[in-house]
Amino acid sequence: MIVMRITRRLEFDAGHRIPDHKSQCRNLHGHRYALEITLEGEVNARPGETDSGMVMDFADIKAVAERELVDAWDHAFLVYRHDEPLVSFLHGLPAHKTVVLDFVPTVENLARIAFDILAPAYRAHDSRLCLAAVRLYETPNCWADALAER
Repeated sequence: MIVMRITRRLEFDAGHRIPDHKSQCRNLHGHRYALEITLEGEVNARPGETDSGMVMDFADIKAVAERELVDAWDHAFLVYRHDEPLVSFLHGLPAHKTVVLDFVPTVENLARIAFDILAPAYRAHDSRLCLAAVRLYETPNCWADALAER
C-alpha cells in the first residue's frame, strides 16, 4: 500500500511581539506568514465521487484551514496572555482583532498551536486523513515545522 502526502499552502498577515526578546522582535511588528499543511492518507479510489483519485480536494484543505485557523489569525494581533499591559491595550481598541494565546507567539509556538488546532479538524472531516506536518514561515528564510509523532 502506498501512503500519499499532499500539501496546501495558504498565506495570512498578523502582528505579534516577543516580549522578552533581546533584539528587535520585542517591538510590535507583523509578518506575511505562509502556512503549509501536509496531510497523509490513501488516495480515494471510489469511482464517481468528487474526490476520486485524491487524498483530499485542495479546496477542502483550504476551507478547513480557513474556518479553523486562518480566518481567526489573519490581520489579527497574536499576543501572549501574560504580556500586560499590551493585552489590556489591545482589548481597549474598539473592534480590534486580537488573538490571546497561552504561549509567546514565536513561530515555533504558532506552528505547534496551528498543528493542535488543525489535526482534529482534518480527522473530523475525513477519518482516513492524518495531519503529517504544519510548516509555518515567519519570513521567506525562517520557519518552523510541527510534525506528527510517529
